[in-house]
Amino acid sequence: MFDPLSAAVLGQPLWMWLAFAGLVVTLLALDLGVLHRDNHEIGVRESLLLSGGYLALGLGFGAWVWSQLGAQAGVEYVTGFLIEKSLALDNVFVIATIFAAFAVPRAYQHRVLFWGVLGVIVLRGVMIGFGAALVASFSWVLWIFAAFLIVMGVKMFFADGTPKDPHESPVYRWLAGHIRLTDRFHGHRFFVKQPGRDGQLVWFATPLFMALVMVELADVVFAVDSVPAIFSITTDPYIVYTSNIFAILGLRALYFALAAVVARFAYLKQALAALLVFIGGKVFFAEAMGWEKFPAPVSLAVTAALLASGIGWSLWKTRGPGVRH
Repeated sequence: MFDPLSAAVLGQPLWMWLAFAGLVVTLLALDLGVLHRDNHEIGVRESLLLSGGYLALGLGFGAWVWSQLGAQAGVEYVTGFLIEKSLALDNVFVIATIFAAFAVPRAYQHRVLFWGVLGVIVLRGVMIGFGAALVASFSWVLWIFAAFLIVMGVKMFFADGTPKDPHESPVYRWLAGHIRLTDRFHGHRFFVKQPGRDGQLVWFATPLFMALVMVELADVVFAVDSVPAIFSITTDPYIVYTSNIFAILGLRALYFALAAVVARFAYLKQALAALLVFIGGKVFFAEAMGWEKFPAPVSLAVTAALLASGIGWSLWKTRGPGVRH
């Protein structure tokens, strides 16, 4: 008898996709509907507790993947999870810049991040689905991904890191010229009705909505690096997507703790640049050695070492009062 829940969807049984989707929906409903329905200002302690909970769930899900799909899949999930979380750290600095540029009150920042996560879930799904289709049809696409990661890593290493004003973004300028905008916040609302030029009530977008658009745009930019990076670890869409989403969920929760100490991570970008070069380079190295795939445990170990080195060196160099970078 045919069991629809066992039918393969993008390489894995449908029930595994449903289990993941159910867990994410439950987490998001608990987050917005229970923990943060009052739009309160999130402190460092709450941010760390939330992030710790998401980290435990993400790693626990990896253990479940290990039990269902085997040790190789489990290691690939953990490696992908760590890589995505590492690369997304850089996104925290960009989001902090966006919130500062739009003067978003801390009490409303979680709302922007929450709805931003929903956009990420959809956008990453589209990009990963497209990438998986490309890799399945043209295996040489992985070589392009690898070369792209090496180039982006080198560019990131030598970039000056100066944050760009989101108001100068072409997307912002286009939206500002085509939609009605208010000049102040209206609580936690993204849209509000106000009298238009003819006196009739019409919808206006608030600065909070524009901040949300810029956060989503920043994630699209960062996905251009992170999606090829994890495809260089595994081509299984299930592992690629689940590790992506769990890493992002946890990092958004950690934002409020990290945003207060961004200056302490002065050398993290160089570590992330080295990570991109390593991820891209190992594809070529595996081919040169005649390996079917670069060993996943080695990828995990190098990824952890680079990230730990970048964070450790940053904290060491910025220790003590009065240090500026």
